Amino acid sequence: MTAGSGLLHIETPPEDLVISGGLFHGLQLWVNLPAKDKMIAPKYQDIRGGTVKLLASEDGGALLRLIAGDIAGHAGPGATHTPITMIHATVNPGAEITLPWRPDFNALAYGLAGSGAAGAERRPFKMGQSVVFGDGDSLTIRADASQDSRSENFEVVLLGGLPIREPMAHYGPFVMNSKHELQQAFDDFQAGRLGVIPTERTGLGHRGAGPADD
Repeated sequence: MTAGSGLLHIETPPEDLVISGGLFHGLQLWVNLPAKDKMIAPKYQDIRGGTVKLLASEDGGALLRLIAGDIAGHAGPGATHTPITMIHATVNPGAEITLPWRPDFNALAYGLAGSGAAGAERRPFKMGQSVVFGDGDSLTIRADASQDSRSENFEVVLLGGLPIREPMAHYGPFVMNSKHELQQAFDDFQAGRLGVIPTERTGLGHRGAGPADD
């Protein structure tokens, strides 16, 4: 989703999961737009499980879902305004995977489920924790040989991108480059200059509006 000059949106779990119950992961990532793109027209991409690029490690120990960006010549379906790579990796117990990574990208890993380690030093992390990688041209993730009862594998989000190195100011759903621009965004929203909310029900739930987030 690119909020740009303003977007109304909602995140809700699938109806069948609400009825049946079960574990559901919700991960919201905000990416600062370059200053020149702050007020572009909003856009939404519906990327579903069947559209992501599926890859596997050579030994079959890890399944990769490439959501955005590219890895080893393979491209994901997500389109972003700055170069970004986002991967959901499922790593089998005891397995390890090393991926090539652009050296000009920053990089982090977030544990969705299970436990394991990151980097050649095997720094431990688990569900709900993140690690930040240093400089380099590869990322290494290893799953612990024994996982907890809630997950058979180590589920990890790998994420990084090209830093735009611009100042950032944010408040609520608004992300701008300065406090002055934040105040202008609030004034524009209250005056209705960021668009209007449709009167008919659209099937969307959680409301969010504001410039800048990808």
